[in-house]
Amino acid sequence: MALTYHNNNSISNITSFAQVPSGSPVLLSTATASGSSSISFTSGIDSTYDIYQFEFINIHPQNGTGEDFLFQTSTNGGSSYGVTCTSTYFTAYHHEGDAYSGLTYDSGGNLAQSTSFQRLADNTKNDNDGSVSGNLSLYAPSSTTYVKHFIGRTISMADNPLNYDAFMAGYFNTQSPVNAIQFKFSSGNIDAGTIKMYGIKA
Repeated sequence: MALTYHNNNSISNITSFAQVPSGSPVLLSTATASGSSSISFTSGIDSTYDIYQFEFINIHPQNGTGEDFLFQTSTNGGSSYGVTCTSTYFTAYHHEGDAYSGLTYDSGGNLAQSTSFQRLADNTKNDNDGSVSGNLSLYAPSSTTYVKHFIGRTISMADNPLNYDAFMAGYFNTQSPVNAIQFKFSSGNIDAGTIKMYGIKA
């Protein structure tokens, strides 16, 4: 591979770069929860971008029983959510008091050709300082040829209390374009938190 050299003496003197890569995230939408039953993005997911990335920032549950944070997609603009999904889910965890830690494959977070909501984080506490943060990437949702792959990772303050580092991946088994997405807790409202949607061109 050929190298590109810049002969200027300092970065401040460089006037242009060759082959600067594209693909930087573009912020498309921001949703802020306040006692919301769910957060949905029903516009802006189309063929403009190859990847849609969602960033979760301090999503705080209303209920205190340790709620799962979930998502599902739609092919009809958000009129209904329940696209058939197959996925896998596992977590690394560590107790606040250092009582135990480990890594576990969690079959309860998996879906197998299911229309249920997919788990993003489990047992999130509603303590004043409890929340879940992380991200989810959805690939080529407008494809009419391929299934719709996703990869997610979250970190949360879970029941017990634990530090939960969750990993999930899968695909929505449809050749129809996916054009909406919804996030919610397994019960109760989203008391607070922000979700940002970015578009990325490959």
